[in-house]
Amino acid sequence: MSDEITSTLQENRVFEPSARFLAEIGPLVVPDMAAYWRMYRQSIDDPATFWGEIARDFRWYRPFDTVVEWKAPDAKWFVGGTTNVCANCIDRQVDAGHGDDAAIVWEGEPCAPQPEVRTLTYNDLLREVSRTANALKALGVRRGDIVTIYMGMVPELTIAMLACARIGAPHSVIFGGFAPNAIVDRVRDAKSKIIITCDGAWRRGQVVALKKNVDDACEKLPEVEHVLVVRRTGEPVTMHTPRDQWWHALVAQQSTDCPCEALDSEDLLFLLYTSGSTGKPKGICHTVGGYMVYTAYTAKTTFNLVAGSNHVYFCTADIGWITGHSYIVYGMLPNRVPTLMYEGAPNFPAEDRFWAMIARHKVTHFYTAPTAIRAFMKWGDAHPAKHDLSSLLLLGTVGEPINPEAWIWYHQHIGASRCPIVDTMWQTETGGHIITPLPGCTPTVPGSCTLAFFGIDAAIVNEKGEELPPNQGGLLVIRKPWPGMLRGIHGDRERFIETYWSKVAGMYVAGDGARRDKRGYFWIMGRIDDVINVSGHRLGTMEIESALVSHPAVVEAAVVGMPHEIKGTGIAAFVTLAPSFTGTADDSLRKQLAEHVTKEIGAIARPDIIRFTALLPKTRSGKIMRRLLRDIAAGRDSTQDTTTLEDFTVLAKLRESDE
Repeated sequence: MSDEITSTLQENRVFEPSARFLAEIGPLVVPDMAAYWRMYRQSIDDPATFWGEIARDFRWYRPFDTVVEWKAPDAKWFVGGTTNVCANCIDRQVDAGHGDDAAIVWEGEPCAPQPEVRTLTYNDLLREVSRTANALKALGVRRGDIVTIYMGMVPELTIAMLACARIGAPHSVIFGGFAPNAIVDRVRDAKSKIIITCDGAWRRGQVVALKKNVDDACEKLPEVEHVLVVRRTGEPVTMHTPRDQWWHALVAQQSTDCPCEALDSEDLLFLLYTSGSTGKPKGICHTVGGYMVYTAYTAKTTFNLVAGSNHVYFCTADIGWITGHSYIVYGMLPNRVPTLMYEGAPNFPAEDRFWAMIARHKVTHFYTAPTAIRAFMKWGDAHPAKHDLSSLLLLGTVGEPINPEAWIWYHQHIGASRCPIVDTMWQTETGGHIITPLPGCTPTVPGSCTLAFFGIDAAIVNEKGEELPPNQGGLLVIRKPWPGMLRGIHGDRERFIETYWSKVAGMYVAGDGARRDKRGYFWIMGRIDDVINVSGHRLGTMEIESALVSHPAVVEAAVVGMPHEIKGTGIAAFVTLAPSFTGTADDSLRKQLAEHVTKEIGAIARPDIIRFTALLPKTRSGKIMRRLLRDIAAGRDSTQDTTTLEDFTVLAKLRESDE
């Protein structure tokens, strides 16, 4: 049986930065590939010098003695140094005379008669974060106490996070799409005694009952002593005295003077739980110094941010996920570029909401997920076409590999064929980008995340740790420490080692199947769990999906394994057709698509079944829930966690549909 992952999907289109981008983006952080390779080699061969110089630009109360200490799997960064992330996000900007600069531009979902917009300057943040920090202290929160935050995408969410960072109380943000049982699991694991929430949150014109969910969770959480509630929607909620207090009443009466705690570089900054779809949720631990330096530097470099310029940055992620932590809050504020924060759905009140926002706020940097891009494609070219997107300079993708045809659509219809696309690969565990193009520097290839970021010694290896030749699929690993890396799983050392460090001795295993092409570019082929073993050949699901999406009739596809009496495992494809397709979803089209995959990849990748569906089961963050599709393809009832599923009717329709 072969251990290789079959990988023959080819992509030969190469895109260089446009002249307009180079003229308008401002000074390049990394000017060319010669500079990239020089900096990359130093970051790998002499990380102490490389990261030490970058870290010294931040505010330290006590300078660090040692840049890095490493004994796999444990790293310590900026050892002996004390600092505060909140001080580097806010106070440093105010002290430098930039207090009146815009830090956060927020837009609410309701837009009648016009959108609600709030702009918070660094002065505003300093005042509100200090008051909130003092309110937390008044509720008994002390340094080291973990504060759970379960909120909608409102400015108070960012303020609460920064307030926790200011006083040394790690935060645990729970995505607002989770149900009460998921809240219970995470609060109990973190041993939180306080939850910050909202009365509700707006989503597609409806109110999500956040406070009610917290109330239901608290019935199983007698240890929760305080619930602090932001009034957002005005919907009536039950306030339980003395446990519950209104944010506006408590915070307003606090002093605006709250000095930052001097925290050790390796103190815990936050926990962030993975979804828990396969067992108990994992509380990923990130610490103060390394995460602070890495997120700010990756943000500056990957997006080529220029402080004090005309840049306006818009990331569409929810702060309940790592992308929001790193690239709405902690990576952006130290770089002094306004970050646009949006409360609601991309298709409310219409499917052009994002494009209207880009035009309204003159957004220059737009960062979204491939699943969203495929939805935009499905909704049609007319929506972006009716808005002025000429302010855009740079596009980015995050969350999963992007199909080449979705990349091309994004490039043409959103970027007008002039904006570079940074296809970023990283994880909750890595803290920030680990493989990504650098704009104005890296020639890009649709579907490839290109080259490793500074300090990331990435490789494709077999299970013995032997590096594999070009275009041979294997395990994506990182062989040396980097500042943003996770420090553990909260309360579970054994699981930390088993999950990330047991497959290949001494190397961090990302959990992705990947390959490198002849130019050295990385291609992510899907999670290891999403590799299908067909007759002894291991196939990456992402490449089969890309082959399907490259057919003009298809806008989105999800591929999973299914039981097959001859092959052992067969290939099931769930396909959403493009709105421009005028034919019939029938056996003839199934045959066309199967032959197209055969032509693109080979006969071994030919789907055994193809099912047409108007929608795929997705989380509210836009990720396809392939584990649910596996159950459907296998014809079995699912017992899996569906707390993050956005539309439960999708599963019922899929089960009812014929092949």
